[in-house]
Amino acid sequence: MWVLFNESQGQHDTESLVAAVRELDPSRLINNASGDSDKNCGDVIDMHTYPGPGSPKPEEKRAAVLGEFGGLGLGLNGHRWADQNWGYKGTASIDALTRAYEKLLAKAWGLKDTAGLSAIIYTQITDLETECNGLLTYDRAVNKVIPERALAVNTGKLPPAPVVNEISPTSQKKGVTWRYTMEQPAADWLKPEFNDAAWKEGPGGFGTKDTPGGVIRTEWNTKEIWLRREFDWKADKEAKPVLSFCHDEDLEVYINGVQVCKAGGFISEYEETALTPEGIAALKPGKNVLAVHCRQTTGGQYVDVGIFTEVAGNK
Repeated sequence: MWVLFNESQGQHDTESLVAAVRELDPSRLINNASGDSDKNCGDVIDMHTYPGPGSPKPEEKRAAVLGEFGGLGLGLNGHRWADQNWGYKGTASIDALTRAYEKLLAKAWGLKDTAGLSAIIYTQITDLETECNGLLTYDRAVNKVIPERALAVNTGKLPPAPVVNEISPTSQKKGVTWRYTMEQPAADWLKPEFNDAAWKEGPGGFGTKDTPGGVIRTEWNTKEIWLRREFDWKADKEAKPVLSFCHDEDLEVYINGVQVCKAGGFISEYEETALTPEGIAALKPGKNVLAVHCRQTTGGQYVDVGIFTEVAGNK
């Protein structure tokens, strides 16, 4: 396909240029404008949306194309072009990026049938300088998605919905009670034996009004907050423990005093990541303590964390 213009950059004389390209090469389709300023000519109508997906409305003589979507970001130390990096939507780990990728592609496959979407283009194959939204790192040394899972969803083999059991729910749907403080606690605040009786008690999530992605039930407007709550754990070899969280900004999560997640910056949607082997080892039968620290630097602020288990659904 010939793509004449991208997002209106330098766009001019679109209709006449489409005709000229058609005369030069009638063998290929023509995209008059990818992502913006469509001039009702050429063979496709093309939209961009991040993270998406979405679909323009197909026409009788023009196919619907999602020219850009995705942009799931993950910067890996030692494999970046520069320390400063960004993605359209940040993720915390390879597992979290793979999960988000599977969800995006599953939705895109659905648009084929429900909206008549004919083609999709994911942003992007590799990291590009400060853009860490590739499936491969800038040096091509690390695949940032789990290959077999990416292959499956790329070819339309969508994973069956897992059986989910909430262990320590997030506060997306209903406020979950936490002990919390906005004043620097003692160094052992994250350990199970720490006495948090003097801390305040309130429902999650914690943050300031209008923070993107936040479901605010307790106001938090200081620079830092520390959270603790107990949950019960029953060991199950078939169940896979998963951490679910939304944060603005820097996040640290501990189970029984062991750090299981550290994520910088902010995200505006809840993200899921499988617990590391160290995190799984930290879980004990019976009572456990989930401890959270979040640090805000500028703009909005929000934090909410939960744990659930999932067992693969029937194929």
